[in-house]
Amino acid sequence: MPSSLSATRRGLLASTASLALASSAGCLQQIGFERKSAWRDPPLVSDRPDGVYIPAITEGMNMYGRTTAGRYGVALMYSYPHRFWTLAGQKKQKTPVEPDDDIHLMASLWDTKTKQPLPIDSGVTISIRRDGELVTQEVAYPMISQQMGLHYGSNYSLDGEGEYTADVTIGGMSLRRTGSFTDAFGSVKTATFPFTFRTDEIYDISIGQPKNGGTSGAIDPVSMNGVPTGRTSLIDTIPNHHIGTRVADDAHFDVFIMTDTDINRQSNNNPDTPYLAVSARTPYNNIILPMMQIDATISQHDESIATKTLTRTLDPTLGYHYGTSIPDFIHQSNTMSNEFTLEITTAIPPQIARHDGYETAFMNMNPVSLTFQMR
Repeated sequence: MPSSLSATRRGLLASTASLALASSAGCLQQIGFERKSAWRDPPLVSDRPDGVYIPAITEGMNMYGRTTAGRYGVALMYSYPHRFWTLAGQKKQKTPVEPDDDIHLMASLWDTKTKQPLPIDSGVTISIRRDGELVTQEVAYPMISQQMGLHYGSNYSLDGEGEYTADVTIGGMSLRRTGSFTDAFGSVKTATFPFTFRTDEIYDISIGQPKNGGTSGAIDPVSMNGVPTGRTSLIDTIPNHHIGTRVADDAHFDVFIMTDTDINRQSNNNPDTPYLAVSARTPYNNIILPMMQIDATISQHDESIATKTLTRTLDPTLGYHYGTSIPDFIHQSNTMSNEFTLEITTAIPPQIARHDGYETAFMNMNPVSLTFQMR
């Protein structure tokens, strides 16, 4: 193995270029890394496209465990400390690996009854204790990665190898819930995971160098013992109510119109009132894109009928989506045509952290439109 960290790092940088038409997988020690400080900033694709792309480096992960907390299913995974990008409004900021970061922890959440993934807006915190003493406590960012999908994670500093306990605390959900979710997820819950931290176990996690890094595409999500990766499947679930798909800066918007009666959903609305639902997802892997502000304008013959900000909503049938009831007077239109135009405007892009391959997408999202007919 190379004798210096700088040489090791230069070797990886060189190998990334030389292996542009090949691929490899191994662990840190196999590639020449012997200390965590060497992994502070692995190679990025030199000319990243404006959209979803295959990263230069892919990192595996392992699981510390899975459990339940009330109705929540919770799993805790770990990997190398690694960079990610956070968003505040339209501003994106890179979060690098700090010298004292030991591990990247990732929590996945889902509903144990419906298996729906749960993008929540109330916050997830991971607190780590050793022998009852608090070692670190950090907010786990909602984030997306190509291999992990939708999860909550961050880099954490520990106090050497040994036994720890991680508490994953989930805030009471303020997101609008409908159907059987209406009274669920309202209280704070905590899932506890005892774990043993060993440096060798981190270094044994696989690292890959895809041969087609930098091209449009995505790495397939990793299957972790049935833990949901945050995909949406509404087109398959309610295909008869899908009126079209539009794309803005690689975000796919699937648009549906239905009533509560159509999908056997119970809500406070008149069951025959039309409901507009927009499901936003990544290309390739269909990972949910949450925490956006989406405005919808409905018009007919170039005359605006209504403009509404869609409400972020969690529903047992529709999953996480952006929705609103459509004005009743659409049904009562006395024009000769029942054709309407829907324009979708993204006022705020997904306020979710991104790993390599997603950080250049879902930012500059121009309005998109489609026409539809009321039945």
